[in-house]
Amino acid sequence: FILVLSSFYYFTIYTNNNVDKIIAPPPRLTNTHYRTQPTTTTTPSSTMNHTAMGESPQDASSLANLSRSNPNNLNGTNSPQPAPDVTSGRETTALSSHRGVSGTILEAAFVDPAYTWPPADGQGKNAIELQASTALIKSAAPQDAVEEEEISLSPSMMSTDDEAEGVGENEREVREPKFRKKVVTTTREVTTSRGGIFKCCRNSTEQVVESRTIRVDEQGREVSDERRQAMTNNYHRQRHENLQAKQARREERQRRILAKKKKRRREARARERYKRVPEGILIYRLDTSDRTVTLVSGPSSNTDMERLLQQTVVVHAKPSSDKSRRGIILTGSNGETHTLVACEQRTAIAWLESMDMMLAFQSNPASEAALAASGGSRGGFMGGSSVGKARGSNWAKGQESKLSQTEREEIEERYVNLAAYSNNLIRAGAIPSAGSVQKGKHAGGAGGIYYTVTQVREDGEEYDEETLESIAKRRAVIKDSWDFFRMVCSLLRDRRKYDEVFRRMQLDPVYPYLNSMTGLNDPGDDMAMGGNSGADKPLTQMHREEYDDMSNSQIALDLVKRAEFALPSLVEICKALAGSLGMEEVGVGPVKDASAALRKAEKKYEGDVLKVTDFCRALLVVKDFPTLLALLELARDSFGPLIRRVKLSTLKSDRNAKPGGYRDCIINLELKEHICEIQIHLWPMWVVCGVDGFRHYRHCLEYSTDTFGDPFEALAGLDRKTMAELIVMAEEAVADMPLETLEWYHEKFILDYFAETGLFLHHGLNEWAETTLRALIKLRCQSPDIGPDHHETITLYKYLEQALRAQKKVHEADEVAEKIFRNKQMQKTEAVEAEKSLWDQFILEPFESIVDPNKKEREEEERIKKEVRASKKAWRKIRNDRFKFLDGTD
Repeated sequence: FILVLSSFYYFTIYTNNNVDKIIAPPPRLTNTHYRTQPTTTTTPSSTMNHTAMGESPQDASSLANLSRSNPNNLNGTNSPQPAPDVTSGRETTALSSHRGVSGTILEAAFVDPAYTWPPADGQGKNAIELQASTALIKSAAPQDAVEEEEISLSPSMMSTDDEAEGVGENEREVREPKFRKKVVTTTREVTTSRGGIFKCCRNSTEQVVESRTIRVDEQGREVSDERRQAMTNNYHRQRHENLQAKQARREERQRRILAKKKKRRREARARERYKRVPEGILIYRLDTSDRTVTLVSGPSSNTDMERLLQQTVVVHAKPSSDKSRRGIILTGSNGETHTLVACEQRTAIAWLESMDMMLAFQSNPASEAALAASGGSRGGFMGGSSVGKARGSNWAKGQESKLSQTEREEIEERYVNLAAYSNNLIRAGAIPSAGSVQKGKHAGGAGGIYYTVTQVREDGEEYDEETLESIAKRRAVIKDSWDFFRMVCSLLRDRRKYDEVFRRMQLDPVYPYLNSMTGLNDPGDDMAMGGNSGADKPLTQMHREEYDDMSNSQIALDLVKRAEFALPSLVEICKALAGSLGMEEVGVGPVKDASAALRKAEKKYEGDVLKVTDFCRALLVVKDFPTLLALLELARDSFGPLIRRVKLSTLKSDRNAKPGGYRDCIINLELKEHICEIQIHLWPMWVVCGVDGFRHYRHCLEYSTDTFGDPFEALAGLDRKTMAELIVMAEEAVADMPLETLEWYHEKFILDYFAETGLFLHHGLNEWAETTLRALIKLRCQSPDIGPDHHETITLYKYLEQALRAQKKVHEADEVAEKIFRNKQMQKTEAVEAEKSLWDQFILEPFESIVDPNKKEREEEERIKKEVRASKKAWRKIRNDRFKFLDGTD
């Protein structure tokens, strides 16, 4: 036993052990939530994420999750009833409480059906204007007197615990990573013994083999430097995200508070504003977010309460056919119809366009809630969905049907902003109205006073992304487009006038004789008839040797000097002609300047300034064709050797007119070695445009308006948005002259209304196009210079037929077509009877025509010769009666 024991302890046994040496004690790890109070509490994980700002879970959800639950439940309770300060989309009078719902609120004045509008002169028109203005002035002071204490906010909105610890529902709890150092040593145990061979005294000691320091996390796991840096970066990133989310919640709260303040101010302002509405006026509000039309003013003393429209959900809207052109027919969700007549034309147009846009939108929670509250069914009107896109909306057809909801909202915003801006300009009298003798008389009605437009978004927040400057710039662009379209209508109207005048002038007995005459050096400008293109003009200024070393500018300046030298001689010749023929319209000069001559040469004569022959120019206006023949004969006998050209080509029946339809005669003379020009105008042609005839010619040439058969063709290719904005500009143009006050001598406004009719026809507003056309036809029939058979009246009848057929009014359209046909037959009876007899002979003698195929041409030539001989005989008679002094001219 002793031997065994001694051998067991004879050797030393070495063991290695890992011993932890804790440098710092670990922190206390608890699931702790810190509030603003100094106490520390532990929050269960099920509710910890909802207490970010000291709110109840419902309050935090309403802000962080943006009404994921009931959108009306913003009062921080579980009750389904809305808070006192938050109303549903159906009940609100100014704003929609549905989250994510956008729209526009329009308020305007309409006529009480029990009253007439506008009142007759002397029966309160000015009184209504004054009363409305005074009411607004009195209500201006208290409209902003809304104290913040009066604004009731939900608990979530009144919370001020943003600085407290905690997270929202959409945030993650972030805890700063903590690390500690840990020393890891490697030791070995050494056992020694004493006592000689018996080894009876043992001694055990630890010896450190290796010692190192490591970093561990809160769970005691070793963390490398790279892992530590990644965890620290992730903490700072998440903390930054949470701070941003907290700031967003704070801003959302402030936004809601501000929205409620604005709502309260608006409601208070509306209560004051509509407390004293003039008698006979009803103020309605259109909210496109929920498609409702609501009466916001009180009834008048004579109002029929049974027929009064107080509120309806609109599923269809169209223009009415009343003569005032201010009516809108509304169809409600239950199929009932109501007619609203606005006080202003522009109100009816803007409201109808806004409703048309509104009905093209997809349904939203606000419109569905309004429909349910009104008792309407989702089946809607005429079997369709009343809350989806309306089939009758023009904005739901064609290319507009492909627009997204966002694009539709942007278009609606721009349109109503432009309409409101235009109304403000009209109210302020900032729109010039040339030719109006009653400026501002009709533009300042009460309807304009109560015309307001408000853009709203979710939770009633108003926003103004589009500044007044941008609206003004866009209005300027649309105004230029309207002016151009109106100019095209004017140019083509005058072109038709010129054509009609020339048609009637050809009935003059001396015209066949004039038509048979051949001008001097007059190939004409009609290339199809062998005329020149301008560059090969046969008549030019004299070419001088010194011109070889001069530029075009220098040549033009020299020709200007020579024109000024020849001008007195031209004046004397014109005086002699005017005195002999008794002409009253005579004009001389001014001399064309060098820059204008160079532009004309570059545009028409390929830069050859010598072909410009009107540096020195004059004009004479003759009464008729006989006077023109007398002038030509007098010029030939008086200064025949000086005549270099007589241009009659535009007066020929087989030649084209000048651009724009104008026709005249030109005589070129050489005076003092310079070619001068006398323009001879015929009074029936001259009176159409007067001194503006040249501007008409220049615009027709510049814009190639002769290529348009119809002025409304200029609207081809325009989208519906631009067309709607053009109608706003048209209403600006006629703001001073409502349709029912228009008279036959208001030519400027008649043209404006005619141009607007084209917009109506292209925009699908056929009812208002019909109303306007009937009014214009009536005025043209009343005009002493036009009448029912005039070509302008017939043109209006053609457009009226188009509007009637678009409305399926077949019987009325056929009656109008019959009037147009009778007018054509009447014009045919004015033609020469010889043509009819010629065709009768051709039909009665077919065999002879076959044997002699040239018989028709020979008979036509013989007929023309007979006409010319008869015309020349008529000229001789007129010459003896009116111009007998020509016999003594040598």
